[in-house]
Amino acid sequence: MSSPPNDLDPQHRIALAYAPKSARAAWLALLAFEQRMADTARPGREPIMIQLRLAWWRDRLAEDGTNWPVSEPLLAQLVSWQGRHGALGALIDGWEAMIVGEDGGTQLCEARVKAHLALADLLGVTALEPVERMARDLATGKGDVSPGPPVARPMRPLAVLRVLARRERRDRRSSPFADLLRVMRAGLLGF
Repeated sequence: MSSPPNDLDPQHRIALAYAPKSARAAWLALLAFEQRMADTARPGREPIMIQLRLAWWRDRLAEDGTNWPVSEPLLAQLVSWQGRHGALGALIDGWEAMIVGEDGGTQLCEARVKAHLALADLLGVTALEPVERMARDLATGKGDVSPGPPVARPMRPLAVLRVLARRERRDRRSSPFADLLRVMRAGLLGF
């Protein structure tokens, strides 16, 4: 993989730049999948149509990757999850619960945390506590604000995404240079 697709969210492209080469394909698959689910479940669409599209994805993730249709590029990316793509099914359930349910996004937040933990496991990361802490902060915005231990190198994009999300949630404005330094610190040091 030389560069991420142009339709990937700019923040995801920045985070992906900090993934080691060996982890990029799996990270790209997760980010693209999350972006596709968000697009599928975007407000304004009929709930029944959202459910039908999510059901299609749920069915694909329940299958062996060798049975996937070749016409869907995202499924080709999910092959990088080496048969562990079923762990992403909770994201589909979370999006469905948020759109047609009344859980306020709680299930989706938990699914995002689980997806990042599954990615960490796929990438061979054994220190899961920092991953869970950062993923929970990213998903809910209510996590621990202390730096804590850094995440392992394959999970550095998570640290970058967390910094970028915090930037958006902050009330006060900070300088672009300070934001850049925060992103670089997260990407290089993992916190």
